[in-house]
Amino acid sequence: RHEAYDKAQGKCMICGRKVNRLEAHERWVYDDKNHVQILSDIIAVCHSCHEVIHYGRTSLMGRGEKAEDHFMKVNECSYVEMRKALGIATEIHRKRNEVKEWKLDLSFLKKYIKE
Repeated sequence: RHEAYDKAQGKCMICGRKVNRLEAHERWVYDDKNHVQILSDIIAVCHSCHEVIHYGRTSLMGRGEKAEDHFMKVNECSYVEMRKALGIATEIHRKRNEVKEWKLDLSFLKKYIKE
């Protein structure tokens, strides 16, 4: 997380906004055929972008509309385009949740292990 913060230099790695407090977010790549979840990066994001990434939770907390507005602003898209993107993401999430067990690939972290 500290490496991501250093790389970000105080700016959100998604929207580019300069903020006082960044949050770490893990990026994952999914091998849907072999059911492998691969940690690919850790990025530093502002709270608003982090709430968009975790839209389901954000929506449950009553902040969905704010996250939607932020998504549309950052992506310069309409409400219809935002809802389409959300629908696609929701469907991908639903299909991945049907998998009983994912294998986990954390080889990204090997560079932090001192032997």
